[in-house]
Amino acid sequence: MAKRTCCSDPSTAVSPSPISPESQTDRFNNDFLLDSFLHVSDFDSINTSFDTLIESRSSDSDKHDLIQRALHIGSILLEAGKRSDRKRSLFHNAVVWPLPPDLTIKVFALLDTQSVCYAAATCSFFQKCAADSSCFASIDLITSVPKVNNGVVSSLIRRAGNALQSIKLGVLPPSTSPLFCSSEPLVYSIRNSTDASGVSWNDKRSRQGKESSILTRSCLSYLSENGGAPGARLRRLHLFNVERMDNAALSASLSACPSLLDLEIVGLHVELRQTLESVSKHCPLIERLVFESSKTGRDDGLKHPTCYEFVHSCPNITTLALKGFKLHDYKARMLVKGLRKLKIVDFSTSYSFTGAFLKNLGVNGGGKHLEVMILRDCMHLKEIEVEHFMGAVLAGEFERLRHLDISNREGLASDGDWFRRCYSASFIPIKQLLEERPNFYLVAEFPKGSYIDVEQPTPGDLNSDVSLASQFSSHASDGSFLMSASDSGSDSGNEEGQETSFLTYDESSDEIDFLST
Repeated sequence: MAKRTCCSDPSTAVSPSPISPESQTDRFNNDFLLDSFLHVSDFDSINTSFDTLIESRSSDSDKHDLIQRALHIGSILLEAGKRSDRKRSLFHNAVVWPLPPDLTIKVFALLDTQSVCYAAATCSFFQKCAADSSCFASIDLITSVPKVNNGVVSSLIRRAGNALQSIKLGVLPPSTSPLFCSSEPLVYSIRNSTDASGVSWNDKRSRQGKESSILTRSCLSYLSENGGAPGARLRRLHLFNVERMDNAALSASLSACPSLLDLEIVGLHVELRQTLESVSKHCPLIERLVFESSKTGRDDGLKHPTCYEFVHSCPNITTLALKGFKLHDYKARMLVKGLRKLKIVDFSTSYSFTGAFLKNLGVNGGGKHLEVMILRDCMHLKEIEVEHFMGAVLAGEFERLRHLDISNREGLASDGDWFRRCYSASFIPIKQLLEERPNFYLVAEFPKGSYIDVEQPTPGDLNSDVSLASQFSSHASDGSFLMSASDSGSDSGNEEGQETSFLTYDESSDEIDFLST
């Protein structure tokens, strides 16, 4: 039996047959005929000639075949024209676009994820530029309704590669209130699920199911691929209302992010204790932690050893927000005092603590570095503890504190009788506070209370160029008030709020298709 010829052997490889002279002649004739046809200017004569040609056929079958052939040739010419137009547009964009590819990539790297995807869909030139990993270093897939699935997230993480710096993921209900002026929950579920258009999540479940726009517990699993390379350089991770993510999935994701500096978790079904343990174990460099409970007031799992491990393993934290948890005074004190670089603390909507942890908070420890403290809508916060704290502020403690929020929709608890609520800030010496701390910004909104007027000092007494109208910036009909000594104090107090604000958007189906490729 003869051996079969090896195709990989160069000596036996079959070379392509040369083009015959007849084929070259046919191609030349086709080019000539097509050129002549495209240069016809009298289009009416084409219609007349075609009708005459059809009538010259004797049988119906011949006429039908001729018509079908004309349609086939026409479709071929149409597709050829479209293809040539796309090639010409690509060349045109590459020539007319003023920036070279490297600078175009840098511009795309400054855009949000949605804009990069839109730009990539316009032409092949932009698509090639958007394929660079730096364009997806900061992945922002925050939406107002569920529209993103695991495949989209994995695709973008894969594109970013080692350039990945930030991931923002999940569903964030639109809110017009800045961070330091409201305790409105950002938790989004089937019980709290109306977007800006007023359409409930339940009304969109059928559409969501068809598009498979569901993030599951494994949505960040690709961070651990290739030995954890994708998540090794991740600096920021924000997760909003990914309802299917549990403790184990979150811990696995954090284990792949040893360089994480900024972690924000809202509405996940995870426990405070296990989350802090995971952060302590895997994210020693973290500087900002924001955690809002999905089940306000029911998570009572935080223990003393967890607090101790957390403050010692994460000494670089400057911002700590634990919202909606059962947090006793001794735990709050351990966190605030133990984190010696802490500047911003937010315990809004947290339960159980009375404010006793505020005593001697500014002596040694981390409390003396506080710049912003938010204790908004803390059910058990007592009036007497706030009064003692303000006395310490007036005594010269907390020199760096510039923003304090003690607003409460249910009023502050009275000493000795929890059911007797205080809806007034009359216990705070406003005049003295303005004189001694002109840059201090106090927010005290009590919807059921009444505003207690105080003797207004003169601008000369305050040694300030700011009018009294700005010092008492709000005299609301509902009894609440805001007190600020200067506009600059208000602005500085909202710097973190500006940093953590989010622009929600709705992706088109075209964008999702592009992301999934």
